[in-house]
Amino acid sequence: MGQEESNNEEMELAQIQELCLAFMKECPSGALYLHEFKRIFGVASSSAEESVYIETVFYSFDTNKDNTLDFLEYVAALHLILRGNLEDRLKWSFKMYDKDGNGKLDRQEVKRIIRLLYKIKFPKSDVSMTPSEICDRIFELVDQNHDGQITLSEFMEGAQKDQWVMNQLKLDVNATGWVIQNCGKLP
Repeated sequence: MGQEESNNEEMELAQIQELCLAFMKECPSGALYLHEFKRIFGVASSSAEESVYIETVFYSFDTNKDNTLDFLEYVAALHLILRGNLEDRLKWSFKMYDKDGNGKLDRQEVKRIIRLLYKIKFPKSDVSMTPSEICDRIFELVDQNHDGQITLSEFMEGAQKDQWVMNQLKLDVNATGWVIQNCGKLP
């Protein structure tokens, strides 16, 4: 068991190294722009929803808000996606939901991400709940003071108390699998 874990860790480190080499090859200036980010991860020909989602991912990692990812932002993003712990992933999910960056989630922000995720995860299937119903249920279970907004602490607590909420909030569109799959397609 320990050996298997070690092999997975080595594989993930090798993948991170490969993606870092791709960054340096694609971006000798040290700045990765959105269109390059999409090209590296094979998103250019994807659906509109995947394009909006990857843009949201890109901007969530652009910590200095200069519309590029520098090498450190890129490495931090890869580390979070491939090796981040649950708490860090939930904080990142919160940041993804928080479009206006005010530190609180309103219903529009939550509904926006839920719509994107459901169009990506379930493009042709019927789901039992609409994005509005999912949003309402999340607020019912997570908004502890019922003020119509979810703070980071409410988000973290709510996700860890209820598995259904966790599944909705952690933005699981298999980002790790997506990065690994597209890692092999790099030029």
